[in-house]
Amino acid sequence: MGDDEIRPAVAADVAAVKAVTDAAYRGYIERIGVVPVPMEADHAANVAAGKVFVTGDPVTGLVVLEEHDDHLFLDSIAVHPDAHGSGVGRRLLRFVDARARALGLPEVRLYTNAMMWENQKIYPKYGYEVVEQRVDGPYDRIHYRKRLD
Repeated sequence: MGDDEIRPAVAADVAAVKAVTDAAYRGYIERIGVVPVPMEADHAANVAAGKVFVTGDPVTGLVVLEEHDDHLFLDSIAVHPDAHGSGVGRRLLRFVDARARALGLPEVRLYTNAMMWENQKIYPKYGYEVVEQRVDGPYDRIHYRKRLD
């Protein structure tokens, strides 16, 4: 397998999915004051449901996707800090677009915590627009969408 291939995660990847997710999100705990939702996900269930796609050998990045009738929801994207700046996130975001198109879905939606300001700089560069900002329990979230051609 090439290092840049993106493939569906399998049961053997669950530990790596958890490790990369935890590494990617751990730094936000103090800033936002709660554990980021992706760190508490049932990674084994998500992998078994076919929602997780990984890249790297060992795994350096992943996305968790949920198919809906009218959009693809990007539930989580995680890149191991050691791989920051290497293009892993960019490749994963391109994969999400391609996956939505392959499924015949017209847009991708996601949200990020308002305190994760780095993401607010990244997503617009990839064609995402802010739809709304909404508080869900302890989470102040900025909701984005990207319409696909």
